[in-house]
Amino acid sequence: MKLLHIDSSALGAQSVTRELSAAVTARWRDAFPALQVEYRDLDAQPLPHLTGASLSGDDAAGNAEADKAMAQFLAADVIVIGAPMYNFSVPSTLKAWIDRIAVAGKTFRYTEHGPEGLAGGKKVIVASGRGGIHTDAPTDFQEAYLRQVLGFLGIDDIEFVRAEGVAYSPQHRSEALAQAHRSIAQPVLLRRAA
Repeated sequence: MKLLHIDSSALGAQSVTRELSAAVTARWRDAFPALQVEYRDLDAQPLPHLTGASLSGDDAAGNAEADKAMAQFLAADVIVIGAPMYNFSVPSTLKAWIDRIAVAGKTFRYTEHGPEGLAGGKKVIVASGRGGIHTDAPTDFQEAYLRQVLGFLGIDDIEFVRAEGVAYSPQHRSEALAQAHRSIAQPVLLRRAA
């Protein structure tokens, strides 16, 4: 079984989502010692954003990185994404990664009945950090966006581990992180990977 661990926070060691995504990954490693883990830090090594040159094939280096990101994504059974809320959505580095894996003919296709996701059978766990409280609020474009784009790719097994209100005070941060750690589910062997 393969797990792809992705971080996108720009906060380094102070990041809530890096702490949570590491905890989720550790829980999976503990449950499945033979688990193969690949790690991608989108802050330290961001993928190039889509440009006219990349779409036309004129950006060889950028497209090689995009091909590597696609191969990692397609090979993974489990994907752990550290996704902080930046300006009510996701970091641009995470959006650039999504743009490189949401590719017609590879992870989705259009049919006479509409779009069809081609990347099903994966489990995605999103480690979400939010300075404020946004669950069930009209300000949450992060979780809704991630559910939509992953669902569009055919992934319907999506779990969120969420720490909210972390910017309110040190006590809020501590309590939110403790609650998020408690909410990390016990890993279950996936049928695809069995």
